[in-house]
Amino acid sequence: MMPQHSPAPSAWRRVQTAWGLPDLAGKGRFVTANLIDSLGNGLVMAFTVVFFVTTTSLSLVAVGTALTIGQLLVLPFPLFIGRLLDTYGPRTVVAVGNWISAAGFIGFLFSHAAWQIVLWQFVAQLGSTAFWMGNSPLTVQVAQGVERARWFGFVRALRNVGVGFGGAASAVALSIGTVGGLRAVMVLNVVTFAVAGWLVITLRDADTCGATGAGSAEPKPAEPEQAAVETTGQPAGGYRTVLKDTRYLRLVATNISFVFASTVISVLLAVYAVDYLDVGAWIVGAVVVLNAAMVALLQTLASRWIEARSPVTVLVLALVFNAAAFVVFGTLLVLPGWAVIAGLLIAMVLYTVAEILGSPPTSELSVVMAPEHLRGRYLGVYQLSWSVGGAVAPALLTALLAGGAALPWVFLAAISVLAVPLVLGLDRRPAAAGEAAPAGDAAPVERLDGDPVG
Repeated sequence: MMPQHSPAPSAWRRVQTAWGLPDLAGKGRFVTANLIDSLGNGLVMAFTVVFFVTTTSLSLVAVGTALTIGQLLVLPFPLFIGRLLDTYGPRTVVAVGNWISAAGFIGFLFSHAAWQIVLWQFVAQLGSTAFWMGNSPLTVQVAQGVERARWFGFVRALRNVGVGFGGAASAVALSIGTVGGLRAVMVLNVVTFAVAGWLVITLRDADTCGATGAGSAEPKPAEPEQAAVETTGQPAGGYRTVLKDTRYLRLVATNISFVFASTVISVLLAVYAVDYLDVGAWIVGAVVVLNAAMVALLQTLASRWIEARSPVTVLVLALVFNAAAFVVFGTLLVLPGWAVIAGLLIAMVLYTVAEILGSPPTSELSVVMAPEHLRGRYLGVYQLSWSVGGAVAPALLTALLAGGAALPWVFLAAISVLAVPLVLGLDRRPAAAGEAAPAGDAAPVERLDGDPVG
């Protein structure tokens, strides 16, 4: 018999491979939904405060306080959303999350008092939390066990590009400066989130057989858990099981260091550079653009490198790069003026490399280290690292900055180094087989976009 040869890859597939992109065939709805959602986030993040200051009679302080209270009210809800993930699956949670956010933005259009801003900010942030909790397991389902690191890197790059374009669109609206223009942007935001939800909920099921996909490292579960699910109709275990899983809690603790690091640009960079280093605001803008451009251009390439390596190795490198970046940021205080700008650029490159390396493995591990039947609850605990860390970081880092310009950088470098031992021993295995339940007894496993089982 003549040997059979597989067809040569197409030119587009060769480009995808070269740039570290996953196989996008049949994944158009998922990709488009993420891009649309990113554009919407870029629109709303850039002008929410200005929108309320312009369209209401409230002061800047009152608007800021109302938005903060609305966001803080969401803090307990990841645990509830985790239960919904286990019950209904990630596709439903992501779609409904987008629609809840759209409802919140509709409420923004009719908000005139502080309590109304609190209410609708709570609704919008609740939808955003549901989206973020569901999008990682949905990405795992779309990947079907193949090129998972590439998919997480691609989604992150896609969101970075979308947020950038959304922010640019908001800047155009703000330059017009009219109430009608701002309201038009908010209406556009409502539409983008509604369409993104529709694209997700209409992702087509193909095969209903099988688990999450080929290449999954998850072990076959034990029979007792299967019996428990069949008897009670509920997954065996609960949040108590999550809190006993010390490996997963180490991942959550490690992620807190990345959460604090992620707030550097929004919380520390501008005030530190302008008030303590005496550099122009335009320089801060330039290094922020450098960060965004590096993530957009290099994230998928890095993901190709990441997928062939142990997540422990990649996470340790990310933590080391973060620590190095924060050391450089802190030492800028003692450098002469001519060296400060170069130091800022070096620090931002180190910081961005850490961001590029750290995001795909933490996102992937947060999903695949969790037993499938309790994945939503595990992600609920993981999301708390983002919610609580994101709420605490601005107050803590600014307080440290007020106490001494070097203190926040010492703190950030220290927690990055201290996180390294927590990473050691983590891998893509979920909890012990005795703690896992069969794939068939988990929340609905969805075959998306009609792709065949790998």
